[in-house]
Amino acid sequence: MRRTFLGTAAALALAGGTAFAQDSKTFYWISHGGPADPVWTYFLQGADDWAEDTGHTVNTSFHSGDVPSQQEAVRAAIAAGADGVCSTSPDPGSMVDVVQEARDAGIPIVNFNTPDDAPDWNAYVGGDLLYVGRSWAQYLVDNGHVKEGDFVWMPVEVPGASYGVEEEKGIAEVFEPMGITWEVTDATLDQAEVIQRMTDYVTANRDRISAMIGLGDMVTGSVKRVWDQAGVEPGEIPVVGWGNSLDTTQEVMDGYVEAAMWQDPQATSYMCLSALLMETSNIPIGFNVITGALYEADTAPLYHGIMGGN
Repeated sequence: MRRTFLGTAAALALAGGTAFAQDSKTFYWISHGGPADPVWTYFLQGADDWAEDTGHTVNTSFHSGDVPSQQEAVRAAIAAGADGVCSTSPDPGSMVDVVQEARDAGIPIVNFNTPDDAPDWNAYVGGDLLYVGRSWAQYLVDNGHVKEGDFVWMPVEVPGASYGVEEEKGIAEVFEPMGITWEVTDATLDQAEVIQRMTDYVTANRDRISAMIGLGDMVTGSVKRVWDQAGVEPGEIPVVGWGNSLDTTQEVMDGYVEAAMWQDPQATSYMCLSALLMETSNIPIGFNVITGALYEADTAPLYHGIMGGN
């Protein structure tokens, strides 16, 4: 399968909008995320905007890391005769059977947000998580934030979920040869609990933490509140991670986070649904669309504005 890299503007131009709309069709947008996670607000917005622009129906659902629930949502879409399905991968290999069921039923199914090569998806739209992990680790190394023998803390909302697993693999490619060690800790999907667990960890381990990598948007977006509670000054612990929330863009601008990864969440959903619409018009997508950009304080205002910040 070929892979193509498209900027957001070019991708949206190719995606089209009302020009595609003929007879109304019904698509399903299925996420392993939770509705309380700020980044998923933007992914959902992209799906809602696409439905409004094209006039087609998009049924959306969140499954908060519940793999059987997400599998059943795909099966329900198949049973309903969906015109196409956009789905994340909650755990590596967890969607193999249901993706095959969709393909056997002649229903295109496109993977978005969390890549998983095991199922026979029609295509993937979203970030290359191995590349993302390598980028974070290399940024810390190249900017002198970590060196041989250092320890890096990596909080994540759902340990074992596809996104964190793939990101950690990319990080390991950089850190292991340098003898840099790390620990992935469970932060949960509850915002208040995330802040409490992160505060407890940084308070107990402050002396050995050389840097932090936020493996999810909720943890990276909680850095300011955690640092303020724990008495850590902005920049005292270098932080990189995801940056798809107003909390994180503000943290980058204020010096709490050194660099963050923008995933093009609205565009990812929009492009995923557009790929499905192409498939229903006998135009197979045949390639992956890779999104994302690492930003620092100078470009953070751009992404802050995209998300509606002032």
